[in-house]
Amino acid sequence: MNFTKIKNKSDKLVSVAIYAFILVSLIGCNDTGNVQQLPQRKYQLVWSDEFDSVAGASPDATKWSFDLGGGGWGNNEYEVYTNSPANASTDGNGNLAIKTSLPKWVTDHWENIYSARINTKGKFEQAYGRFEARIKTPYGSGMWPAFWLLGANKDTIGWPQCGEIDIMELNGSKSSIINGSLHGPGYSHGAAITKSFALANARYNADFHVFAIEWGKDYIDYFVDNVLYQEITPTNVLGKGDWVFNDHPFYILLNIAVGGDYVTSPTQQTPFPQTMLVDYVRVYKEVK
Repeated sequence: MNFTKIKNKSDKLVSVAIYAFILVSLIGCNDTGNVQQLPQRKYQLVWSDEFDSVAGASPDATKWSFDLGGGGWGNNEYEVYTNSPANASTDGNGNLAIKTSLPKWVTDHWENIYSARINTKGKFEQAYGRFEARIKTPYGSGMWPAFWLLGANKDTIGWPQCGEIDIMELNGSKSSIINGSLHGPGYSHGAAITKSFALANARYNADFHVFAIEWGKDYIDYFVDNVLYQEITPTNVLGKGDWVFNDHPFYILLNIAVGGDYVTSPTQQTPFPQTMLVDYVRVYKEVK
């Protein structure tokens, strides 16, 4: 595969990536032993954050904003999001660290759970292209890390009409499995279009992995470490609702939620504090 990836921060970013028609051995236990043929696409890098700031720096304010507060966020979550460097800051090793607090166990539950959720709303929004991030996840019951996109028209038409693309979300009690999901009108919450991708004899919190989508007018393809594991097209929503992924840009979000409808509740054995390390986020547009 000729897709150029830069793992060393000393390397310069390149602006073009090319997918050739080649056979790739699948590494996930979902498809072990099979091969796949990837589509030929040419991309140009248009936006990125490499998180190369000194240790303790807040996310670049020209690129990221914070979601703040609690209230469950529509999913009965436990955490309160802050803009404190204690919950989101660079680690000095080329990563963004999104961190939970060290809460207090009181009788049968945790109190004072703080975390961070950042987004590019109003600062970077794009329709179509390749969106990717290299991430090492947290783990444990109640942990819910995510890398995802929301329609930039959310404030005017609401959710799920705006559309939501979950590039990666993980239930921390199942740390070898991630899900890629699509939410829209008629297929949201528990009815989302979704598929899991499991590592063989490994956990997503043990090392970094690249999570990505390639998105066009009539498709959204999901990848883990450049393995294509899910392809969603408008035919998948027939009889459910409208395909709302072909007429407006989306913005990026990164966060750790704690508890909620997607995961089990944190227990007294859940290790705190927790960290999601993000090596980079990169967005490309397709070049015809």
